[in-house]
Amino acid sequence: MIRVLLADDLPLARVALRTTLESAEGFEAVGEARNGEEAVALAREIEADVILMDLKMPVLDGLEATRQIVGDDASSGARVIILTTYETDDRVFETLRAGASGFLLKDAEPEELLYAIKTVAEGEALLAPSVTRRLIAEFASQPTSARVTPDAVEWLTNREREVLVLVAGGLSNDEIADHLVISRATAKTHVSRAMRKLQAHDRAQLVVIAYESGLVVPGRRALEAA
Repeated sequence: MIRVLLADDLPLARVALRTTLESAEGFEAVGEARNGEEAVALAREIEADVILMDLKMPVLDGLEATRQIVGDDASSGARVIILTTYETDDRVFETLRAGASGFLLKDAEPEELLYAIKTVAEGEALLAPSVTRRLIAEFASQPTSARVTPDAVEWLTNREREVLVLVAGGLSNDEIADHLVISRATAKTHVSRAMRKLQAHDRAQLVVIAYESGLVVPGRRALEAA
């Protein structure tokens, strides 16, 4: 059972999300927050697997709430999916830096929402539709945005760098294994080692590091780089 915490200032939005979860097997809504401050407090009290976090909320917005949740030992085990109305909201990239595991547009179909929750809960891959990769590339290419230096990846092996590039392209462990002709277990091991060496919270932060370190060049396809 995947335990989900809902954070949105609109009551109807929370009702819609809860209804979607209750209509599907394997999902449970374990709490609701009306603003970011409540989300942070509930995340500490409730052992949620995934938090659906509205980006624009009163008192404390989704960006700061995500930063506090991920940075708190009592709630850092929860993975955050940002819900937003706009594809190009520059704060979406900031939430990935802060530790969010991905984002989803609010007009997504129920099936997409459930798939996103399941994917992120399993830690299998960054929720990365093409718009996410475009957004990351756009903001990572800005000179003032980089916070990771090129030497951040110098402790990775050549294979780990190769895997990191593929993760930045949105590939799952299975897809990485197929591309590199290795087993899924080996692919997963390389990803885990890269995360540990780079002190990345999850695969979303690996993507940020890949772009900001210059290992992946915005506009260049990951498979070409690898």
